[in-house]
Amino acid sequence: MADWKDDLPPAAQQYLQDRRLDEVECVIPDLPGIARGKAVPASKFARQDQFHLPDSIFYQTITGNWGEAAGDEGFIEKDMILKPDMSTATAAPWTGDWTLQVIHDAYDRKDNPVPFSPRNVLKRVVQLYRDKGWEPVVAPEMEFFLVGRNLDPAHEIKPMMGRSGRPAAARQAYSMTAVDEFGPVIDDIYDFAEAQGFEIDGITQEGGAGQLEINLLHGDPVRLADEVFYFKRLIREAAMRHDCYATFMAKPIADEPGSAMHIHHSVLDADTGANIFSGPQGGETDAFMHFIAGLQNHLPDALAVIAPYVNSYRRYVKDHAAPINLAWARDNRTTGIRVPLSGPSARRVENRLAGMDCNPYLGIAASLACGYLGLTEKRKPEAEFKGDAYGGDGDIPRTMGEALRKFDAATALHEVLGPEFARVYSIVKDAEYDEFLMVISPWEREHLLLNV
Repeated sequence: MADWKDDLPPAAQQYLQDRRLDEVECVIPDLPGIARGKAVPASKFARQDQFHLPDSIFYQTITGNWGEAAGDEGFIEKDMILKPDMSTATAAPWTGDWTLQVIHDAYDRKDNPVPFSPRNVLKRVVQLYRDKGWEPVVAPEMEFFLVGRNLDPAHEIKPMMGRSGRPAAARQAYSMTAVDEFGPVIDDIYDFAEAQGFEIDGITQEGGAGQLEINLLHGDPVRLADEVFYFKRLIREAAMRHDCYATFMAKPIADEPGSAMHIHHSVLDADTGANIFSGPQGGETDAFMHFIAGLQNHLPDALAVIAPYVNSYRRYVKDHAAPINLAWARDNRTTGIRVPLSGPSARRVENRLAGMDCNPYLGIAASLACGYLGLTEKRKPEAEFKGDAYGGDGDIPRTMGEALRKFDAATALHEVLGPEFARVYSIVKDAEYDEFLMVISPWEREHLLLNV
């Protein structure tokens, strides 16, 4: 009888070479992108082809409370059937024993994909592209902060101490000296990534104090979302080894820029492999313009998905390295939609609105959904923006509540992402927003307590 480990991805096989596998973590991303699941002995995993978790994991807010999204059956916490995708098997190199992680997909008892499972949402959108003869390609950029340990949420978040013994410096974008300050953490990030079989395209210092960016190579949307999901965990684990935290909050420090997950998109012809954004002579095609128009027309409706928390909207501040509008331009980082410099075969569109706090499956799915609607609606975008886009007025929702109302009315977007996902997501996020509105902030106590 063949050993199931013989079919593992090469990096996982190499990790286990001459070692005894102790444990397998069976994981699935929930709506916020948190890994849920079970850790089982390797011997038990070898005997099972599925396991069960209650569907209520998708009804939880970020605080652990629940939205009333269970549907007509009521909140009975019925079991889902979770099946492993063995192509995602990868090491958990920070553990004390030899452990693998495997991402699972969620199905109901009739073997239908659970429509509000984030990985299934992304698979649905990708399949819509393939049904049209297109192959979507994405490349995410991950920004995050390394910060000092924050044991009391009432205290402000502060940058981590670097090797020099000083706090991480701000306004040092692309500084190699600044990157060297975090050398031990970065070394562990590289080591963990290598053990997991992930290729990093580069690490740079961003403009914030202790803010770094990791770029990933372009590829299949589901595979790239899996990598971002895994990367968030490995980066956190690397930071914890060096007495600091890694945070993917959109705006963790008040006077610093926020963290984005910029998403680069291109679309290939499934038969020829050619980039449909470029014509035979290398020029920009109608499809390229339609895709941009889709982002302009539908990103306001999708913002509640790509900017999923109240903190997300603190990032959209003029002149703080985040877009405030839906303008598009070539090689212009002040616009929400950017066309980077490239040759015809690599022509792509960058969505700069998505925050690093979004679930990578849902963020990529929502961004691709907007582009898909553009390709099918075949509308023209606004004229290319010239100059500094921070100088104009913002034209995106400024609060979570406003974004949720736009999402609720976005029936075209719901049809692409899935109506049942849209229903559950809206209910859960409304419950979460209500929780936030019940909290009185220090600003309110300082300025309203004795003055109004």
